[in-house]
Amino acid sequence: MAAILVISSISLQAQTSTTTPRKTTTPRKAAPKKAPVETPIERQIRELREQMQSQQAQIDALKRENADKDAKLAAAQQSAQGAEAAAATAAAKADTLSTSLSSNTEAVATLKTNVTDLQSTSVGIAQTVSDAKKAISDQLDNPLAVRYKGVTITPVAFFAFEGVYRQRSLNSDVNTPFNATPYPGAAQAHTSELNFSGRQSRIGGLFEGNTGPFKLSGYIEADFLSAGTTSNDNESNSYTLRQRQFWGQAATKEGFKVTGGQMWSLVTETKKSTDNRTENLPMTVDAAYQVGFSWERQPGIRFQQSFKNGLTAAVSLEQAEYIYAATNANGNFFIGNAGVGGGLYSPLANYSNNVAPDLILKGTYDAKYGHFEIGALGRWFRDRYYPNQTLATPSAAGGQNNTKMGGGGFVNIRMPATKYLDVGVHGLGGTGVGRYGTTTLPDITVHPDGTLEPIKAYQGLISLEGHPTPKLDVFAYYGAEYAQRTTYLSTLGSSAGKLIGYAPITAVNTGCGIETLPTSTGNGFAGAAPYNPGVPANCAGVNRVIIEGTLGFTYRVYNSPKYGRLQYQGVYSYLTRDAWAGVGGAPKATNNMVFTGMRYYIP
Repeated sequence: MAAILVISSISLQAQTSTTTPRKTTTPRKAAPKKAPVETPIERQIRELREQMQSQQAQIDALKRENADKDAKLAAAQQSAQGAEAAAATAAAKADTLSTSLSSNTEAVATLKTNVTDLQSTSVGIAQTVSDAKKAISDQLDNPLAVRYKGVTITPVAFFAFEGVYRQRSLNSDVNTPFNATPYPGAAQAHTSELNFSGRQSRIGGLFEGNTGPFKLSGYIEADFLSAGTTSNDNESNSYTLRQRQFWGQAATKEGFKVTGGQMWSLVTETKKSTDNRTENLPMTVDAAYQVGFSWERQPGIRFQQSFKNGLTAAVSLEQAEYIYAATNANGNFFIGNAGVGGGLYSPLANYSNNVAPDLILKGTYDAKYGHFEIGALGRWFRDRYYPNQTLATPSAAGGQNNTKMGGGGFVNIRMPATKYLDVGVHGLGGTGVGRYGTTTLPDITVHPDGTLEPIKAYQGLISLEGHPTPKLDVFAYYGAEYAQRTTYLSTLGSSAGKLIGYAPITAVNTGCGIETLPTSTGNGFAGAAPYNPGVPANCAGVNRVIIEGTLGFTYRVYNSPKYGRLQYQGVYSYLTRDAWAGVGGAPKATNNMVFTGMRYYIP
C-alpha cells in the first residue's frame, strides 16, 4: 500500500503544468477537445486506485462487522454472566430437588409396587366378577336346581316306553314274577305274551337344605307300577301312582347320617359307602330286576358313620313281613290277617303280625380298587298256636305265642377288572331270608304243633358290566336263589304220619306236565271264562331253585348335562324254575324273555 501511495504522488506531480496559456484578442470558435490518451502507467495507477477504494470499502465493512461482533460478544458475555448466576441458582435448586427426589424415590417405588399389586388385584377382581356373572348367568339360563327359601330342589324323572315278550305268558307287565313261571302242564306255558308299558316312567325330587352344622335332605320317587281296583288295559290304561321312596335325612360334617322313611334296604348293594341314592341296581329293564339280586324297598330308619379311611358302619331297623309256605299244615296257628281298609292296608293282601323290626348291620370299604360290603341280617318270626287244636275235640284253650329268630349274612364285592369292565359278586345266606331275594322264596314254614320254623335259603349273583365306549354299556348277569326242603313228620291227631312243612317228599307232582281244560265258568269277573286257562292238577311244584341268565346293552343316543339323556335298551333273559322232587318227579319250567326300552332322562 505504501508503494501505491508513492506512485500516486508521482503521477499527480507529472500532470501539473508550468506553461502560461496564450492570450487571444479575437475569439474564435474553439476546436473540440480530444480525450486525453491514457498512458499505461496512468491506467495501472487508476486500476490500483480503484482496487484500493474497493479494499477500503471492504475494510470499512469488516470494521463494522467486528464492531457489531464486539457488541454482540459483550452482550453474550453479559448474558453468560447472567446465565452463570442463573446456573448457580439452578444448581442450588437442583441440589435441593435432588435431595427431595432422593427422599421421594423410595415412596415412588413403593407407590409403583402398590399400583402393581392393585392392578393384579383389580385383574383378579375383574376375573372373579366375570366368573361370578357367568355363573349367575349359567344358573339363570341353565339352573341345576330350583331354589325355595333355603332349600334346593332338584327334579328327578325319566319317561319310558318299554316292552316285554315272554315265551310263556305270565299275564304280567315289565315286572316278572319269577317264582310263577308256569310248568308244562299249565295252559299258559303254551301261549306267549307281548306287552307294552309306560308305567315304569318315574318322577321325583331331591330337597336339600344346608344349615351349617348339618345338612337336611328329603327325597321322593314314584312310578305307576301299581294297579287300582279299576285299572285295566282295555282303554285308558289308567294305573295308580306308586310310592317307591320317600325319606328324610340329617347329616353332619363329621360323616354321621340318620335317614328315615321308605327307602332301599340296607341289604341292597350300594356304589359308595352306605349312602342313599347310590344303590347299585342291575341294568335290566325288568322292574323285578334280576334273580339273585337281594333287595327290599320298605320303611325303616338307618344310622351310618363314615370315616376318612374309606370305612363306613351302618345299622338299620326296617319293616318286617313274613313269607310263608307249607304243605299238609294243621290249622292250629296263625301269623297275621288280611289288611283292614280302615287302617289303610289293602283288604286283598295279607299282613303278618310282626313282633320286631328286621335288624341289619353293614360295613363297607371304598378303595380305588373296588367297593366291598359285609353285613348281617336279624329277623324275628312270631305266631300264635293252639296245642289243643289237634285233639279229638279241638279247643283254643292253651293258646300261646311263639317267636323264632332267623337271619344270616351277606357280602357284596364290586371291582374294576379292566378300564372297560367291572365285576361284581353278591351272596346272601341264612334262615328266614327268602323275602330279601328277587324271587321272594318263603321265609318260614310250620311244625305239626303250629310253631314256626325259618327256612334255610341262599341267594347269589355274578355281574359283568362292560363300558366299551362312552355311549355303550353291555352287561351279563347270572343269578340263583335256593330254598331248602324243610319238613317234619306229624304225630298229632288226624295229621299223624304226614310230612308237614316245605316241600315234603310225599308231595304229588304227577300232573305238572299234563295240560288241563279251562276250569271256571261264568262271565263278567276276573278269572271267569274266557279268561280261565287250565292249571295243572296234582302238581305241588314247590320251588327248589330259580336261575336266570341275562345279556343286554344300553346305548345312549344323546347325553347332555343341559338337555338330558336319551337311551335305548335291549335285554334277553333265560329263566329256569326247578321244583323239589316229590311223587311223580321234579318238574321244571323255563321261559325266554326279551325286554326293550326307550327312556329320556331329564338332566
